[in-house]
Amino acid sequence: MRSWRSISMLIAAALLSGCGFWGGEAEVEPTKLVSFDAEKQVDLLWSAQIGSGPGGMYHQFVPAVGDANLFAADSEGKVVALSRDGGQRVWDTELDMTLSGGIGAGFDVVVVASEDGEVVALDSDSGDELWRSKVSSEVVAQPQVSADLVVVQVINGQVSALDRVTGEHRWTFDSQIPQLSLRGTSAPLLVANVTLTGFANGKLVAIDNATGNALWEQRIALAEGRSELERIVDIDGRPMLFNGLIYASSYQGRLVALNPRGAQMVWAQDYSSYRGLAAGFGNIYAISADDEISAFDAGSSASVWHQDALRYRRLTSPVTLGDTVAVADAEGYLHFVSQIDGHFVARYNFDSSGVFSDPVVVDNTLYVFSNDGKLAALKLN
Repeated sequence: MRSWRSISMLIAAALLSGCGFWGGEAEVEPTKLVSFDAEKQVDLLWSAQIGSGPGGMYHQFVPAVGDANLFAADSEGKVVALSRDGGQRVWDTELDMTLSGGIGAGFDVVVVASEDGEVVALDSDSGDELWRSKVSSEVVAQPQVSADLVVVQVINGQVSALDRVTGEHRWTFDSQIPQLSLRGTSAPLLVANVTLTGFANGKLVAIDNATGNALWEQRIALAEGRSELERIVDIDGRPMLFNGLIYASSYQGRLVALNPRGAQMVWAQDYSSYRGLAAGFGNIYAISADDEISAFDAGSSASVWHQDALRYRRLTSPVTLGDTVAVADAEGYLHFVSQIDGHFVARYNFDSSGVFSDPVVVDNTLYVFSNDGKLAALKLN
């Protein structure tokens, strides 16, 4: 049985593609929270309100963390810089556009994108606009920034690279995508001179940052089944580089480990996920389509532990914080489980509006952005 979020996303995707599907599966109730003796305490360092929040389209408004400041945006075009130390507002900018993706930052620029495919770069120190550039369609994933490029993945299956300084178009990589897919895309991973990203056709591709040509591609999942729904194999989670290997997962497909040189398959596990991955303690942590947390040995793919007490709670991608794995859910709770065996360590009632945006961890601080626009920094002690 698919989770409520999966069903909702499938319906939205079908409507966007003109298929007119109104799924025949009943809504699944989230699993009720179990009681446990907390071993650690969650401390709120600071919180701030970022406009109206991400909006209701499952957009990944992931904040970006710089050396001194944290950058966030809401769906109505407000972009804000806050100090990481205390959450004080450094600057804010109102853009006359409806934003649809997360916020990217690095190398003195902050980048946002609109539902009309407009990409805007701001000066990270002042918030002043540096340039605007147009891509072919809506951007729903976090833009990525390198020393030379701003790379965005577009919902129509394209990846576009823009010059970081001028916004001039450098190249576009085009992938054939199926008619029906989940609403969302993978966020590209920029590694040295290569962009790694996944597509709705179940392929993971390495793109040369100099030319925009594919260096290699590897099929993570095969489209199987009688119906179009059964053949959905999106790679919506961002690929991850850990201990010299690339890890990626797909919906109704597999969790895989690849050697980046030539994309040789190291191991593969049948696993359905539309979320990103996390790593730590020699493990890979994944969230299944039914919202179960799984730990796999990074080298062998052996199952280490499995936590199913949060099923159907519409979890975010996992992050590692200290010796725990942290996730947020659609009811606004933060959950912390042990990296060693998956047992619950702590829980925190963050915001009743829920959390769809993936949390971020930098320097043992957890940054969380709620659906109503509450941005907070937290510690686990």
